[in-house]
Amino acid sequence: MTEILDATSIKVPFEEAPLPPAEPVRHFIVEARELARLAGPIVITQLAQMGVGTIDVLLLGAYSKDALAASALGLSLYYAMWVLAMGPAIAVSPMIAHILGAQHSDTSGIRKSVRMAFWVILLMMPFQIAFLWYAGDMLAAIGQPEKLAADAGLFVRALAVGFVFTALFNVLRGYATSLSRPNAPLIVMGLMILFNAGLAYALIFGHFGFPRMGLLGAGIASAASFAFSFFAMLAIIFMTPDLARYRIFHRFMDFDWAVCKEVLRLGMPISLTIIFEAMFFNAGTMIMGYFGTDSVAAHQVALNVVALCFMVPLGVATAATVRIGLAAGAEDRPRVRRAGVAAMAMSLAFMLLMGIVLFVFAPRIIGFYVDPHNPDNAGVIANAVLFLRIGAAFQIFDTMQVVASLSLRGLKDANGPMWIAGGSYWLIGFPLALLLAFHFQLQGMGVWIAFVISLAIAGFAMCWRFVRLSDMHLTMRRQKSS
Repeated sequence: MTEILDATSIKVPFEEAPLPPAEPVRHFIVEARELARLAGPIVITQLAQMGVGTIDVLLLGAYSKDALAASALGLSLYYAMWVLAMGPAIAVSPMIAHILGAQHSDTSGIRKSVRMAFWVILLMMPFQIAFLWYAGDMLAAIGQPEKLAADAGLFVRALAVGFVFTALFNVLRGYATSLSRPNAPLIVMGLMILFNAGLAYALIFGHFGFPRMGLLGAGIASAASFAFSFFAMLAIIFMTPDLARYRIFHRFMDFDWAVCKEVLRLGMPISLTIIFEAMFFNAGTMIMGYFGTDSVAAHQVALNVVALCFMVPLGVATAATVRIGLAAGAEDRPRVRRAGVAAMAMSLAFMLLMGIVLFVFAPRIIGFYVDPHNPDNAGVIANAVLFLRIGAAFQIFDTMQVVASLSLRGLKDANGPMWIAGGSYWLIGFPLALLLAFHFQLQGMGVWIAFVISLAIAGFAMCWRFVRLSDMHLTMRRQKSS
């Protein structure tokens, strides 16, 4: 079969006609419109992906607060491996965007990017699954309550069975998004929510003839959902001409060292950046464990609510990665700045509104997760309301850092965000959390205050770096044109 692709048949989001240089407002409006068009399905997909975890939190909260707390501890280790595998998957989007921006008929380059991301993930997988298999032992070793650690370990072992599928699904998702086909993963995530909700309900509570398995049932349902999402995404890719034509599995066994190095060069710093942030929040969960089950459960509920809101700026930022990558590949540096500014403006406007909603309606929101009429839940509700009102502030700074970080990713700058994240969260945030929680005896509130301060530092630092790098690119363009 031919390796040549008809370039005129490819629909990519950078093909809008250039605008007169004297109309900066119109430039910005066009960029914002294109960004919103790409971001819309991505945001819904992010929310759908969070919906899977939210369903588990709701069901486990209804089952027992002990199961909810154990799942929080287990997920704190599971997500460490998940984000490590996310790096190579995320690297696919800026790599393909740069290829499309420079020469959108480069079918082979796109295929190699996807192929080598698969290779990197598969080579990492045995070590990651081995780590997950002993999650319960590690939790017990760091002093977590014996029963919670044992239950969490069993839960994570069930999740580990489907781990490879969720990692590979994210490669396919990045591939479809970078080709301006974000509806494909959206469809899959919608189907996955239905699949997971039904199976989790059946296995946790023992309905429809299934045994009552509680927390283990939630893990099995999630693992099955991961496999479902991967195979469903494959089916949609093969059925969508604009995605199938790249034949991403053609000559799959051919190993390309140069592309592999590019995946690792971008993917590993991306993984470390996400790990620095995710493990900082997971460390907060570990600290909560020392203050009892109520604190852990409240922390998990509040984080889930804030994370749901966070999916909107994350989706916009993901779209910005593609838009900025396309502009950078085409050497259209002014559009790089416009895409970043538009993404920041849209995201902050949304989060300012959500911050007001979370602060005012915190008790009602928590009531959706935990039964307010049950006296045993009084401690969980009180802590969760407090955490959520603090979260209304820190999500503003979380938005700043994620939009700036993913904008830098579109420029293939992965090392800068990595160092900023490491310094903000672990040199400042984690020691501050320990100091506030234990020395000043603020307990959970101290942890959440540390979240606010470290995210503010990271947000302003990453924004400064994006402005600096985009200024450098603009200067380079002017020098080149002169």
